[in-house]
Amino acid sequence: MPLFDPTALNDGVKKREVFGWALYDFANSGYTTVVLTAVFNSYFVGVVAGRADWATLAWTLALGLSSALVMLVMPALGAYADLRAAKKRLLAVSTVACVGGTAALALAGPGDLLLAFVAIVLSNFFYAVGESLAAAFLPELARREALGKVSGWGWSFGYFGGMLSLGLCLGYVLWAQLQGRPATEFVPVTMLITAAVYGTASLGTFALLKERATPQAPATNARADGVSASLQRLHATLRDARRYRDFSWLLASGTAYQAGIAVVITLAAVYAEQVLGFEQTQTMALIFLVNIAAALGAFGFGYWQDRSGHKRALGVTLLGWMVMTVLAFLAETATLFWFAAVLAGLCMGSSQSAGRALAGLLAPPSRRAEFYGLWAFATRLAAILGPMTYGVVTWATAGNHRLAILSTGVFFVAGWLLLRPIDVQRGALEAGQMERAT
Repeated sequence: MPLFDPTALNDGVKKREVFGWALYDFANSGYTTVVLTAVFNSYFVGVVAGRADWATLAWTLALGLSSALVMLVMPALGAYADLRAAKKRLLAVSTVACVGGTAALALAGPGDLLLAFVAIVLSNFFYAVGESLAAAFLPELARREALGKVSGWGWSFGYFGGMLSLGLCLGYVLWAQLQGRPATEFVPVTMLITAAVYGTASLGTFALLKERATPQAPATNARADGVSASLQRLHATLRDARRYRDFSWLLASGTAYQAGIAVVITLAAVYAEQVLGFEQTQTMALIFLVNIAAALGAFGFGYWQDRSGHKRALGVTLLGWMVMTVLAFLAETATLFWFAAVLAGLCMGSSQSAGRALAGLLAPPSRRAEFYGLWAFATRLAAILGPMTYGVVTWATAGNHRLAILSTGVFFVAGWLLLRPIDVQRGALEAGQMERAT
């Protein structure tokens, strides 16, 4: 079987359209890799906030606020996208806004806390909106039995986009350091590089990806009718949530384990620098290696996921996450921490790809954007719980990052336990029955 099997795609879907969809993962991965994971998080703590005792907590508060906004907006926005067939239009708006917010981070220097805080809140909000809208295209492109592998194609390609952005930034940082330039000069340039890659690569998505959905809301008085109908539909879904019991269990499990992943994404560089004394270039090289492992994990795992079952495969990755947190806690030298980071990369690519595919399998076909909006609600709640817990632990223990990373393991244990009640076949059948009943 070829790696890119055309039989994995729905009728009428061309390979170039899947490539266009995967390009969005390629485009936006630079944001998480450079801004949230490798560069700006440690810059915010060490330079913008001046290494104050509350600096890590301030960073997690910014991420928490942006996630709270997503929780308030995304489910209804997803319902609106379904009813108005507006996924692609809304994706374009969120992309422009995130690229602009990322570029605005270049203006933040020592003491510019308000500017950096607002730019992070807005850019991270629009990043999450775009990620959710892009994910809602997956079931339109892939057959149900191939959601895992196609999701894996996107995630793995996305990590190469993260590596491109990070590689360009690392090359510039090394050059700037040789010139004797301080972080206040080279970090802002990395934000502009990241914004440029994001904006440029996403153009391929809008050129190749089609909006296959058709409007379901009345054409007259479009804005009022669309919003009203979206909110009514979302209310009905939440009211009938007990009928989507397996999807509800997935939301609970996803909230738990994604909280742990959010810690790794947003605070790994802070942990490496504060606990093990990593320099900026070491941290960037570490994240580069993590992205390679994540790309391999997402691609290979997607094929195994379709064969072994989505639930079982996701459970295996959560066990890997538990081992990773223990290794990071025990690491006294860079060698063991690098090993833990590689394991984190393998688990990150596979678990995020698996969650996206499983959500698509349990969503009624005509409500995909709405259900992915609910999935975004869960992941954004996780993005509050995980980093905020880490920030509170470091604040309460006078900066004990080791205890904070160990506490992260609790989220993966909870995610594994909440995954157990899910019956994938039952959930897919219920989604089909609800589709026919509406």
